[in-house]
Amino acid sequence: MATFLYKLGRSAFRRRRLVALLWVALLAVAGIGAATAPVATSSSFSIPGTEAQRAFDLLEERFPGAGADGATARVVFKAPEGQKMTDPAHKAVVEETVAALKSGSDQIVSVTDPYTGQAVSQNGSTAYVSVAYKVNAMELTDETREALTQAGHNAQGKGLTVEVGGDALQTMPETGSGEIVGVVIAGIVLVLTFGSLVAAGLPLLTAIIGVGIGVSSITALASVLDLGSTTSTLAMMIGLAVGIDYALFIVSRYRAELADGREKEDAAGRAVGTAGSAVVFAGLTVVIALVGLAVVNIPMLTKMGFAAAGTVVIAVLIALTLIPAMLGFAGDKVIGRKQRKAAKAGAEGGAEGGAAKGAKSEKPNGGTRWARFVIRRPVMVLLIGVLGLGAIALPAASLEMGLPDDGVKPTSTTERRAYDALSDGFGPGFNGPLLVVVDGDKTTADKTVSTIKGLEGWAAVTPATPNKAGDAAMITVVPKDRPSSGATETLVHDIRNATGDDVLVTGATAMNIDFSQKMNDALVPYLALVVGLAFLLLTVVFRSILVPLKAALGFLLSVVAALGAVVAVFQWGWLGSLFGVEQTGPIMSMMPIFMVGVVFGLAMDYEVFLVTRMREAYVHGERPGEAIVTGFKHSARVVTAAAVIMIAVFSGFIGMTDQMIKMIGFGLAVAVLFDAFVVRMAIVPAVLALLGHKAWWLPKWLDRILPNVDVEGEGLAEGTPADGAAGSKPDLVKV
Repeated sequence: MATFLYKLGRSAFRRRRLVALLWVALLAVAGIGAATAPVATSSSFSIPGTEAQRAFDLLEERFPGAGADGATARVVFKAPEGQKMTDPAHKAVVEETVAALKSGSDQIVSVTDPYTGQAVSQNGSTAYVSVAYKVNAMELTDETREALTQAGHNAQGKGLTVEVGGDALQTMPETGSGEIVGVVIAGIVLVLTFGSLVAAGLPLLTAIIGVGIGVSSITALASVLDLGSTTSTLAMMIGLAVGIDYALFIVSRYRAELADGREKEDAAGRAVGTAGSAVVFAGLTVVIALVGLAVVNIPMLTKMGFAAAGTVVIAVLIALTLIPAMLGFAGDKVIGRKQRKAAKAGAEGGAEGGAAKGAKSEKPNGGTRWARFVIRRPVMVLLIGVLGLGAIALPAASLEMGLPDDGVKPTSTTERRAYDALSDGFGPGFNGPLLVVVDGDKTTADKTVSTIKGLEGWAAVTPATPNKAGDAAMITVVPKDRPSSGATETLVHDIRNATGDDVLVTGATAMNIDFSQKMNDALVPYLALVVGLAFLLLTVVFRSILVPLKAALGFLLSVVAALGAVVAVFQWGWLGSLFGVEQTGPIMSMMPIFMVGVVFGLAMDYEVFLVTRMREAYVHGERPGEAIVTGFKHSARVVTAAAVIMIAVFSGFIGMTDQMIKMIGFGLAVAVLFDAFVVRMAIVPAVLALLGHKAWWLPKWLDRILPNVDVEGEGLAEGTPADGAAGSKPDLVKV
């Protein structure tokens, strides 16, 4: 592989104008496709194989035109203290609002009058108007949303407190300024790492091009493939992070080759042949983790995984082709001004100056000093790292999962205020009603109502509403407790257990319960698939059994610790104000399995980049401890910079208004923090120091059957493969 990538890098360097033109053209095509593609009108959410989904499908079949998958809204009215919504003046305001809503949009299916639909609280202080739409929230026009909010605004000025809630107000998540801050921080880190604005700008430029192509492609295909609004955000998040990191490793290696006195084209080829090999395998682990999300069998999650994986593939291809092409344009400017002056002075000073420069270069850097410290005290470092992450992971034992609703939104939003007003006026369970669908006639439906009333945990059960054909009916059950409570979950299971197979329970609350259960059931198979495939891949790369095993165990420790931090902040509220969390609540159901998928791939990046250099030194004849020091000497600074950049990029998404994106950004940022700086920089060298030669053991029979992918660049001869020098002796080059 190293030889092939070496030739690819040299070819891209020589034909840099053609390569750059091709990538710019691809960006333009993707951009035009995104600009001209129809707006994505659907963001459907389905959970195949669950009772809630079967009930939903039955509703669409037996109640055609009812907008079973349509958006809904509630306009909540609250009378001033001491007054009631049944007062004539307030009643007139509500009736005006109902009339305005009915005439406000042709996308409306129905508007329910609270005085005829029993939607006034017992004490008379609160009433609500239910609005049902023909289409889902993503298909609502701006005019329809404006009519909804305007109706509430008009009523607000007539002596009543009016708030609007429901998924009809759902829009694309607003982008905060945090992403820009993350990119700025990444730029600063790159400048400090390289000491050159040009070298720092290359990873940023190429990463932005890659993300632009990926996100534009997703936007262009969103309508056709039914991609949700968070798909492009996730692709941007991961694509930007890995794009910068992969380019960083290639540019860093190129600078090292130039420092060794190689010609620019040869240096570009060797950078791609060595660091590029690590990029390929690091990218493969990320792709495996993201594509593996398909085993969960939830279309939305599968599409998110595939879209993000596509962006990672683009980042890898750009690192292997566009980076060497851009290095050809950059020339000597990829080296900092001080380094260029020092190199020129060294060349003029002759051998004596070169010797002095060589002596100076042998001065231990921060990575060398840290590695030596860990080797001297491996047990202490290992215990501190494991116990520290273990303590942070403790809150994960209290993990409560659910899907975010209006109850977790900031109190400054009208959706949250409507949610609270309904809870106060009608009870906490009113915001999460259960919809029971009966596949049978009126007798079966009435019997079902009686059975449900014999259970505990409900606050209200409506009479059965049959369809026109009389072969199905709907029953609404309002729980006593809040939607995410254990009591409400128990009620759902009790209804399912007490009724027959022809009675199905659905609704947002039941969907959340089924979704969480599906996530739990899929976690172990997903872990087995992803970790198993990555273990095999790393075994091929490192030609070792214990190194991949250690990598996988370290990842599990860091991801559980990250989950503990997510629970502490978003569920318990610790330091919540620091991260913009105004309301605590259950953790998003997909968060654990999603973090496992994404973080595993990213964690393996650092494992590959750091440990391949150690293996190269060990194969070259260094003792295990010396190989660890050599690996840190050449890789620690770059890996540290890459981790800081990735943390900065992910942290930028904490500033978004969408609770799900905020939680994902925080979870990924702390996971990279733990994995890069605690696991890879501390626990990994400590374990390798304790294992010694055993770390690189591989059974002879396995060594014979495993392919030699040559990540370390052993196939690159000193005279370069392109020269075709006969009899030239292969020589390892630095990673």
